[in-house]
Amino acid sequence: MKKILHLFFCLIISTSFAQQTDFEEKELTVTDLIDGTLLAPKNNRETNLAIIIAGSGPTNRNGNQNFLKSNNLKKLAIALSENDISSFRYDKRIVKQIKTGKVDVKSMRFEDFVSDAKDVINYFKAENKYSKIYVIGHSQGSLVGMLALEEADGFISLAGAGQKIGDVIIDQINNTARQYVEDTKRVVTKLQAGEIANDYPIALASMFNLDIQPFMISWMAYNPTEIISEIKKPILIVNGTKDLQVSEDEAKLLAKANPNAKLRIIENMNHVLFTIEGDRLENSKSYGESFRPINPELIDSIVEFIKN
Repeated sequence: MKKILHLFFCLIISTSFAQQTDFEEKELTVTDLIDGTLLAPKNNRETNLAIIIAGSGPTNRNGNQNFLKSNNLKKLAIALSENDISSFRYDKRIVKQIKTGKVDVKSMRFEDFVSDAKDVINYFKAENKYSKIYVIGHSQGSLVGMLALEEADGFISLAGAGQKIGDVIIDQINNTARQYVEDTKRVVTKLQAGEIANDYPIALASMFNLDIQPFMISWMAYNPTEIISEIKKPILIVNGTKDLQVSEDEAKLLAKANPNAKLRIIENMNHVLFTIEGDRLENSKSYGESFRPINPELIDSIVEFIKN
């Protein structure tokens, strides 16, 4: 009898939590390579839509990779829905390729990600059911979003680089593995010139192996400050002071390039949008700590920007 009562109370509790959810979740397939999740408030009113574009690597719609699970983009989407803003977040094309065993890194180019983002924006634009469509690009997704923005109404950069990616890589290596900085500069110089670099350090193979170099060459062709300077739509640029990958100086470069952009530097926010009070060890560990909430100032900044 006690077991039955315990089960009964658990069912009541789980039902009450479910009733507190004030948004609907729907799985969507936009193209053969793009699957994602739409979250929309249940009130059925016309809302704004935020399209969330993930950062570099095989990153899924929730902001996760194989050994890095923060759920940061999922938490961002839920927070937006709780503020009456619909959201769509999607797996990068390489995620589906991995699932189906059809990965082709050699032929992949940065422009493929831009094309995917445009397909997503056009999909929702054609539905004609949202007040406005905003693009939120995180890290690499910031540059992707800038390039795909034509049919959207506004842009939000989260931890987006202001320099070309080659220069960002040099800065990162200089901060984390200084013994390889000269090798990195040499390789980046070749790639920026459109040349293959056969003499890269083995320790940096994840960034410079021969299969991925054509993709890196295509990525390095874009200068974020030049691109953002041409954007006439509303822009919000956000970065955290505890970001180990993209410093707040990158955000300031973007803001300087477009005087109409709003800049928000959030104290103690890191690259995966968490609040970090401690040292670099805590910061690094947080990339796999999905129990952490995302920074509340970030949510307030995005909601205020979209609604105003």
